[in-house]
Amino acid sequence: MTGDLGTTNLLLGIMAVVSVLEALLLIGMGVGGFMLYRKVMTLVEGLEARQVAPAMARVNAILDDVKEVSAKVKDETVRVDHAIHNTIDRIDDTADRVRSNVRAKTSRVVGFVRGVRVALEGFLSTRQPT
Repeated sequence: MTGDLGTTNLLLGIMAVVSVLEALLLIGMGVGGFMLYRKVMTLVEGLEARQVAPAMARVNAILDDVKEVSAKVKDETVRVDHAIHNTIDRIDDTADRVRSNVRAKTSRVVGFVRGVRVALEGFLSTRQPT
């Protein structure tokens, strides 16, 4: 077999040139991708500075207001709860005093009525013929 290396060398040369072109194309695509990435990041940073940052500032201000309002509502709730408990305690004390005063004043009358009833029962039971 006689080998003609001319055709093989030509094909190897073509493959080498194509490999170099592919490498240059990949390098070009990488550089282009990096440049595109930088442009997109610049655009995103500008958009963030123009749109997102002011919106976040407004949202944070609203959240601060909500925090203040909720703190005031909590303080007022505690104050009202304390006032209600004090009022209930005073009502309980007043009811106890009224109950003891009513018992003290009516105990004499109840005792008198019971005594009269016992006297009448005794009087009626001794007068009936058996």
